Amino acid sequence: MRYRAPLAALAMTALAAAAVAQPKSDLAVFAAGSLRPPLTEIAKAFEAKQSGRRVVLTFGPSGSLKERIQGGERADVFASANMEHPQALAAAGKAGEVRRFARNALCALANSNAAVTPETLVDRMLDTSVKLGTSTPKSDPSGDYAWMMFERIEQRGRPGAYKTLAAKALQLTGGPNSPAPPPGQNVYGALVASGKADIFITYCTNAKLAVQEQPGLHIVAVPESINVSADYGVATSIETTPLATEFVEFLLGREGQAIFARYGFSPP
Repeated sequence: MRYRAPLAALAMTALAAAAVAQPKSDLAVFAAGSLRPPLTEIAKAFEAKQSGRRVVLTFGPSGSLKERIQGGERADVFASANMEHPQALAAAGKAGEVRRFARNALCALANSNAAVTPETLVDRMLDTSVKLGTSTPKSDPSGDYAWMMFERIEQRGRPGAYKTLAAKALQLTGGPNSPAPPPGQNVYGALVASGKADIFITYCTNAKLAVQEQPGLHIVAVPESINVSADYGVATSIETTPLATEFVEFLLGREGQAIFARYGFSPP
């Protein structure tokens, strides 16, 4: 008969292995999924200036990452797609000062079925025959920003628009039960190209990457009157290390900001 270690012992072994895999000398950075391309490049540039120090990146929906940090997971730096999540950690005594480090905006990623232009975007979003995709509110700030956009559409003279759009929006990404993105593919491009959504409201930076992979898709500008500015905030752990502080300064410095700009982010 085989001996089976108790589950608690196995869990402790797994935690110990994780600790070995990520030494304290490394920098643990939790970051919004929309930051993956620029932050991966920034991490490499930062590592090149630090002898033998690694930046260990964990990407995901900002709301989910906040919950993981609240649950006790180690994150020396938290780079969120909004200001609210790191501010909540600061208020709970788990993070220091929150600093704005980049801005984004909303765009509509569309396929040929949508037959949409900036002038017809709202009408097509409200059309019952058009599948409208968003990320998941509360879990992912991109979804929160989309819902703010729905509110602005109603405020700009479309009575009932918020209720209609909130009810029909397909929350396809960023939630705890969202399917895993296709390996090596932009999830928004894959969803719209496959017809899971005809129009997907997402960050302009995400949409730009999507059309590079899926040339059959196109980006539709969201009119300024209903668009939403996404402010990205960063904070270090309350147990701040000099390396974490240096990394945040690097994000805000000339080299870091130049990398963000190349990927379509605006300066803070």
